[in-house]
Amino acid sequence: MSYSALTHHFEQLHHLQHLGAICGWDQATMMPPGGNQARAEAMSALAVLSHQQLQDPKLEDWFAAAQQASLTPAQSVSLSEMQRQWRDATLLPSDLVGAFSLAGSRCEHAWRTLRPANDWAGFLPLFEDVLNLSRQVAAARADALGLSRYDSLLEQFEPGMRSATLDNVFSGLKQWLPDLINQVQHQQNGESVLLPQGPFAIEQQRALGLDVMTLLGFDFNHGRLDVSVHPFCGGVSEDVRLTTRYDEQDVAQALMGVIHETGHARYEQGLPAQWRKLPVGQARSMGVHESQSLFFEMQLARHPAFIIQLAPLLERHFGSQPAFAPDNLAKLYTRVKPGLIRVDADEVTYPAHIMLRYEIERDLIEGKLEARDVPERWDQLMQRYLGLSTQGNYKDGCMQDIHWTDGSFGYFPSYTLGAMYAAQQASAMQQQQGSLDQLIEQRLPSIFDWLQQNIWQHASLHDTDTLITQACGQPLNADAFKQHLLQRYLG
Repeated sequence: MSYSALTHHFEQLHHLQHLGAICGWDQATMMPPGGNQARAEAMSALAVLSHQQLQDPKLEDWFAAAQQASLTPAQSVSLSEMQRQWRDATLLPSDLVGAFSLAGSRCEHAWRTLRPANDWAGFLPLFEDVLNLSRQVAAARADALGLSRYDSLLEQFEPGMRSATLDNVFSGLKQWLPDLINQVQHQQNGESVLLPQGPFAIEQQRALGLDVMTLLGFDFNHGRLDVSVHPFCGGVSEDVRLTTRYDEQDVAQALMGVIHETGHARYEQGLPAQWRKLPVGQARSMGVHESQSLFFEMQLARHPAFIIQLAPLLERHFGSQPAFAPDNLAKLYTRVKPGLIRVDADEVTYPAHIMLRYEIERDLIEGKLEARDVPERWDQLMQRYLGLSTQGNYKDGCMQDIHWTDGSFGYFPSYTLGAMYAAQQASAMQQQQGSLDQLIEQRLPSIFDWLQQNIWQHASLHDTDTLITQACGQPLNADAFKQHLLQRYLG
């Protein structure tokens, strides 16, 4: 009875979280600007309501009774995941949850206009509010969990991951990544690459994106594609909301953004239906989530065999031009060049963007860096890792990402963890089923079947190390990622 009561309680909580997700999607896509204050207050109230649902006094007794009940192995894991979510909620008072949500909504909404204006001075007070509340959240979590403040936030996105592990992983990357970037750039200097000639009408870009989503198996009966300032995948498994952004002079930006978010969406749509309303039925971690989007975008979409299928779709929507030749597209979509913008970065330089953000956000939360000092630190690390300066350029520097505006500190490492997991999955898949060339050319759906069987259907039934070990033969390991980059870029 206690386990049944718990599942009913958490299913009701899922419905509240569903509403919050759709409110957030609407805020980012369709809400008129004048509605932001009311929406921020409504979402704050909803966050408090959900938090109070998790703090219901009955839950402690139900958990105690359920632990003595006879449960199946899957139910035992489900109980553990419900307890983890409950534990996290009991660490924070409702007034802090409400204030945190409200400050994040205000900062994120203001960021949309302050970033294009390069207005760091206007952004800073809002960011300081978010950082202050994030530090309070981190302190409360750290004291209760016996973790460092940053690790207590990292735990929300990557359960079981610690900054000591990240330091080790990134230390390894720093040993070989700079040389690889230089070698690839030197090799590509002699290549002749044609740039597609625009303009590319937004409606045609949207139609292309929908065609590619269909090719990738997206279920349009349970999802849709829209536009936002920053691309994302939201909603819930039964109603997945994807967004992208368009540039009429650059068809690749929206196209690769759509493919990336479709990877997230396929994971969501592939989660086990019988568990979807419970914590155990949710994505294992953001690193695993990013492994799916990066598998689609990097391992799959930039592979020559997939580009052969992509080229006719580009010609169908925009007409024939030399730049759409598959060989040229393959070179274009694997160009390596250090740049300022993370979301536009190639997969070789991308980890440098993540290491930069990780070092800054870790020091911000631990109190070793203040918000006002972020631009200077950002410029220092950008010059160190990529040889570029952002001095005075806030919109293409420390204001370019949405994550810190709503207090998502601890999220950024997930991107490089995801790239590593994706490379491990691609390696294991090829060992079991044959080369990606053959799979893409002859049996594209079998790739999605492998991901469904090895990643999607397991949701949070296993911890991350177990999930990756069962799928790939070993837990997190950067070797497959390094070999993938060497093979693709240096042959």
